[in-house]
Amino acid sequence: MTNKYGPKAQTKVEKAMHEYKRGKLKSGSGKKVKSKKQAIAIGLSQARREGGKVPQKTSNRKKSPSKKL
Repeated sequence: MTNKYGPKAQTKVEKAMHEYKRGKLKSGSGKKVKSKKQAIAIGLSQARREGGKVPQKTSNRKKSPSKKL
């Protein structure tokens, strides 16, 4: 079984977490990032943009309700 994330993703997340811990990481809107999850998501997004081995984002759309007979 292969790794889920490649080395580029690991370095990007590491850099994002470093900035987050120092209070320097900002989101796309320019606001400071306040959660670890958001910092990790930013790192993965950057790695994805640069062609790193990162799984696709999952969508949070609702499934249509099944019809009752």
